[in-house]
Amino acid sequence: MKLKAVLFDLDGTLLPMNQETFVKAYFGGLAARLAPHGYDAKLLIDAIWAGTAAMVKNTGEKRNEEVFWDRFAEIFGERVREDLPLFDAFYREDFDRVQASCGYDARAKLAVEKIKAKGLRVALATNPIFPAMATESRIRWAGLSPDDFELYTTYENSCYCKPNPAYYASILERMGLRGEDCLMVGNDVSEDMVAETLGMKVFLLTDCIINKENKDISVHPHGGFDVLLDYIDDLEEA
Repeated sequence: MKLKAVLFDLDGTLLPMNQETFVKAYFGGLAARLAPHGYDAKLLIDAIWAGTAAMVKNTGEKRNEEVFWDRFAEIFGERVREDLPLFDAFYREDFDRVQASCGYDARAKLAVEKIKAKGLRVALATNPIFPAMATESRIRWAGLSPDDFELYTTYENSCYCKPNPAYYASILERMGLRGEDCLMVGNDVSEDMVAETLGMKVFLLTDCIINKENKDISVHPHGGFDVLLDYIDDLEEA
């Protein structure tokens, strides 16, 4: 089956990062922004984790955005919904400072450009736990533009999260593709390689690999961007 589309993860894939370093900078900035408005830093961070966990468990009845804020409001009270503009202001005005916690790899943009030049469709299959503003910022940090992708998932437009295979199925449905048509590229063995269960081909980018369960990565094609491009060439010629 000829390849039709490549799906990319973002954090740790197109955008190099140490997850712990990124989370510390992200949460620190958000806590600093909201502290003057009565948000205790520890409770705020705990609530974000709780909301994230709720999104990961989402089974499709609501958008991830709704699931997150419902859980957040359970912790802080319904008054938090009146403060949504404060959170939006953080992502609009402060979030770009978090870029300093991330790396940059020019090969990411080059890989996307070469893949598109082959006539393949490209989507950004980043775990949809962030609002669009934050996702679009992180895309730009990677040297790319939101317009480079036919689709990118955010908490506003998604009802599932990784590693739920339904997340990948929803992307296939929206793009009118079958699993066999696609290659999923990511750095997380558990969250990204699960796309294989839908018939997708997978490639594990190992520069910022996450393998919390110490799985055997030899069962997947893996390596850096150069190996990835060679792998795609091989698929195209098959």
